[in-house]
Amino acid sequence: MALLHTRRLLAAPRLAAAAARASSWWSHVEMGPPDPILGVTEAFKRDTNSKKMNLGVGAYRDDNGKPYVLNCVRKYVTVQGISGTGSLRIGANFLQRFFKSSRDVYLPKPSWGNHTPIFRDAGMQLQAYRYYDPKTCSLDFSGAMDDISKIPEKSIILLHACAHNPTGVDPRQEQWKELAAMVKKRNLLVYFDMAYQGFASGDINRDAWAVRYFIEQGINVVLSQSYAKNMGLYGERAGAFTVICSDAEEAKRVESQLKILIRPMYSNPPLNGARIASIILNTPDLRKEWLVEVKGMADRIISMRTQLVSNLKKEGSSHNWQHITDQIGMFCFTGLKPEQVERLIKEFSIYMTKDGRISVAGVTSGNVGYLAHAIHQVTK
Repeated sequence: MALLHTRRLLAAPRLAAAAARASSWWSHVEMGPPDPILGVTEAFKRDTNSKKMNLGVGAYRDDNGKPYVLNCVRKYVTVQGISGTGSLRIGANFLQRFFKSSRDVYLPKPSWGNHTPIFRDAGMQLQAYRYYDPKTCSLDFSGAMDDISKIPEKSIILLHACAHNPTGVDPRQEQWKELAAMVKKRNLLVYFDMAYQGFASGDINRDAWAVRYFIEQGINVVLSQSYAKNMGLYGERAGAFTVICSDAEEAKRVESQLKILIRPMYSNPPLNGARIASIILNTPDLRKEWLVEVKGMADRIISMRTQLVSNLKKEGSSHNWQHITDQIGMFCFTGLKPEQVERLIKEFSIYMTKDGRISVAGVTSGNVGYLAHAIHQVTK
């Protein structure tokens, strides 16, 4: 045993040298930049301040700041799935291979940060259209309509179905109708991303209104959905990608090609997450319980928005914070500048992305006063 151990020790330098030589094949690979959201989380974890707050990650938390496991989910065992990110990538690869008219995908400005690498790495070209007006912290509807009216025909436009990430700004139904008319006029393919169904209004049907309306208008639509947020299945990563086809025969052909795309990616998805979602949606009592819980989560977020504005007023802030309650869904574009965000992190241990976006789910009745005080201090 001793001799064997010595041989292993003697072999170690040679193995290390061999490994070093082998690694030189990849010496040109650069260190990737840190993820802007996950980087915030890492900094938050290192902070020792007892009052620290993480407002970066868009995962729902209860009023005690703890992950919320829905009762309708708690009755079943869960394992990992693919979720919205995976379904978006499937769709991106599908469009890259089969949407021959254009490689251009028009994203709202701003959009979810992961949209860019998902489409770019699938070989698509990224373009943008105006969406958010930082001066008013609201929808730049005229700018969006103007830009969309100039998008070349048969291009791809990505729309957030509800609870826009990161701004929390959605079109009103009347505006959705105008957008649909413009999209139809330009003959665009619409890629809907619906990651937060139920979080905008608390009503899953109301939050799906835009998608259904576009389909009713005869507009070509593909759809990515996530059940990670609205069912609390974060570890399950359950999601879906849908293509609206003209008939059953076309649907079979499209399905066959999607299977071919998926095969080298991950071959087959995990079962449990999808089974849990299916059981909840198809069991009347569980579905009813789920709908109540989704509304409860949305209502708590709405309440936190109201309480934050109320506490800012109590602090004596002279700024207009109405955009916080006007915006909807899990995220809020506070309007805070990068230097103000930096002060919140350094002086108050309140973590968020540099653009001032916060996850309202990270705000609780126990820390909303502290957050309002801190925001007031850096915006006076």
